[in-house]
Amino acid sequence: MARKNLLAGLMDEAKAASSEEKPRAEPRYSKGAIGAVSQQIAELKARSVMELAADAIRAGGLEDRLEQDEASHRALMASLSEYGQQVPVLVRPDPEEEGTYQIVYGRRRVAALRDLGLPVKALIRDLDDAAAIMAQGQENSARRDLSFIERVNFARQMVAAGYERKAIADALSTDKTLISRMLSVADTVPVSVIERIGAAPGIGRDRWLAFARAWEATGWDEVTGVRMVESMDAPTSDARFDALMAWMEKHHTGRVTAAPKAVKPLQTFHQAAPGKLLAKVTRGKERMKIEVQVKNAEGFDLWLEQNLEEIFRDYKSRKDDSAE
Repeated sequence: MARKNLLAGLMDEAKAASSEEKPRAEPRYSKGAIGAVSQQIAELKARSVMELAADAIRAGGLEDRLEQDEASHRALMASLSEYGQQVPVLVRPDPEEEGTYQIVYGRRRVAALRDLGLPVKALIRDLDDAAAIMAQGQENSARRDLSFIERVNFARQMVAAGYERKAIADALSTDKTLISRMLSVADTVPVSVIERIGAAPGIGRDRWLAFARAWEATGWDEVTGVRMVESMDAPTSDARFDALMAWMEKHHTGRVTAAPKAVKPLQTFHQAAPGKLLAKVTRGKERMKIEVQVKNAEGFDLWLEQNLEEIFRDYKSRKDDSAE
């Protein structure tokens, strides 16, 4: 059966394009003594602490904080005002605007120094997205001042960006088993509800896992959950967690203990490049859903939409041929 093999044609074009690509250029250093000195200067510059204007530093990376603690912010400002900045932050050049930088870690210090009108001592590194997120996660883990649910939120964002479980575990300095438990909370409790509750620094892993089970038993949708949190007369994030947890346990005790665990659809993530999500594929019992990240697809989303039926016909033809 002679038919146009669309997928095979695409593979041929991709191989041809790949064979025509030129090798990536290495950093240009002159040979000899001058080149060695130039390279040493570049390396020293990367290790040195620079003073930058706070207004030249923009947000970057993933959101690692669920709430801004004003008391903590004022205390940090007082400390920086009295003793100065002892520990530099880490930034990378902003790829969108020359002369500006993106924060890798040190957001609270930058915000405090900006409010004080002081320059920021910073290490500047040329990092891609993946390396920047890894550095941010490892710094947070080393400080150990992120709450459990903030670490959950960080892991959730890494999944959404297309990172594998191993990379997430490395970034948060933990094992895959704990990452799975963290993501089970992120998959069950809507992020808007988590954000309304806040960082809840006094609430650990086991209580959040129990919260996720209780949430599942309520059958609430996201809007109902947000309204419930906002209706709680609780001034702190720990108190909001406790109040909502107590309400769910009181009104859904039987369902919390007896409700069967739902089988979640299998999700896989595909990357356009390291750290750049191309598509999320969700496979359930009766259907599969493909969600393409349009901003990273470079037109692939439109091509896929226009050629989906042809791809299916080509697949069916090859399947029929192999069965003969």
